[in-house]
Amino acid sequence: MRHSVFLTLSMLGVVTLSACEQSGDAAVARAMQDVNVVDETNLNDVMLTVADPNEAVAYFQRASANDPGRIDLMRGLGLSLVRAGRAPEGVVAWKAVVDHAESNDGDRVELAGALIRDNQWDRAEEVLNAIPPTYETYDRYRLEAMVADSNEDWTRADSFYETAVGLTTTPGGVLNNWGYSKLTRGDFDGAERLFTDALRHDPQMFTAKNNLVLARGAQRQYDLPVIPMSQVERAQLLYTLALTAVKQNDITIAKGLLREAIDTHPQHFEAAVRSLRALEDNVTN
Repeated sequence: MRHSVFLTLSMLGVVTLSACEQSGDAAVARAMQDVNVVDETNLNDVMLTVADPNEAVAYFQRASANDPGRIDLMRGLGLSLVRAGRAPEGVVAWKAVVDHAESNDGDRVELAGALIRDNQWDRAEEVLNAIPPTYETYDRYRLEAMVADSNEDWTRADSFYETAVGLTTTPGGVLNNWGYSKLTRGDFDGAERLFTDALRHDPQMFTAKNNLVLARGAQRQYDLPVIPMSQVERAQLLYTLALTAVKQNDITIAKGLLREAIDTHPQHFEAAVRSLRALEDNVTN
């Protein structure tokens, strides 16, 4: 009898130990799965921010093939394709995301952005119009402003740009876009103010510096604005001013600006040298 009880207890101990081992293995597996998810999330973030765009595309293509239907990987692929300048493929990727059961209005905004990069303005407008007006984000209104610009609907464009500026803590980029919109309309004063404001928020944005010089040159203001600039940037901005002067037939001023650009640049400024030679040869002929 004792042997029977002992055997029973022993068997119970083995079963209990086995159950404990299985429970422990499951807990370890769950913990490792959680770690893997965290590691994968971090890797996804790295791929979307600092990785080479084409490397990111390859990564998300592999990941999506291994785990089809995961919307976070599909989004990563769409973002990477757009970053890599592969807009037509980006449109296809974002269309697949939008068709997914777990998609949201943010995905539709991304699709509209990809369509704009692919020069499909009418389709982008249709996508944006289908998004409820209650969905108010910086990206949505930035794209709405660009579409309104393409339609030359300046009143709507200004309204959307103003709204977008109020929805971000880093408005330099959208202020630059708004200024360029004003520049294309011939509102040079308004453009100059917006480019200056963009540089107040982002003093390193060379595109805004160049656009500011274009706006001033269009008003025949051929002196450089007082803004932070490197020696190379100064030479490039002088070159931009010179080309603006040429377009307005201020040839003497243009030649002086080109000479100053050549003297200012720390290396050989081939583009400015060619332009100066062309002007001088034209005058001689």
